[in-house]
Amino acid sequence: MRTSKRTQILDAATRVVQREGVKSVTFDSVAAEAGLTKGGLLYHFASRDDLVQAIHQHLADRWEADLVAAAGKPAAAATRDERLAAYTRVAIQSATRAELLLMLEGSTNTAHAAVWEAVTERWAPPPPPAPAPAPASASASASASADPAALDRFILRLAADGLWLYESLTSDRLDPAMRQAVAERIADALDQ
Repeated sequence: MRTSKRTQILDAATRVVQREGVKSVTFDSVAAEAGLTKGGLLYHFASRDDLVQAIHQHLADRWEADLVAAAGKPAAAATRDERLAAYTRVAIQSATRAELLLMLEGSTNTAHAAVWEAVTERWAPPPPPAPAPAPASASASASASADPAALDRFILRLAADGLWLYESLTSDRLDPAMRQAVAERIADALDQ
């Protein structure tokens, strides 16, 4: 199946972000990367913001497809632990600098952030808030009322996020076998 022109443009825009950051995304830079004219981009995207929003959605859709493949089923059919195990594998193995840069940029824009939040909510939601303590147990610590399983799942998510953030922010790269082993160790902890 041929890749659509829109997908080719979004792949080219992702390469621009990967090399030069989000601010470098202009119609001229993306057109040059895609081998098109600026008019060719304007046919698909009315503004730079439309293009950046589409890049966010394009990458989030790729994550969603990778997550479904890792879990072997859609999020709605997977257990909480299966979803988090898939998220761990995908975040550690396939997250890119471009995705990190877009996520960081997106955190300042509600529409951009919503794309990533939707994926995260489906696959690695934060733990539910602990119930408010009853008046009689007001002196009990907050940790006593936290669900230990929810806490463990959240720590595993932080570990998965931490590894790809670490590699995205530094020049250090783990050996691929080590990265795979880390992903599997985190995912295996969900089975215990």
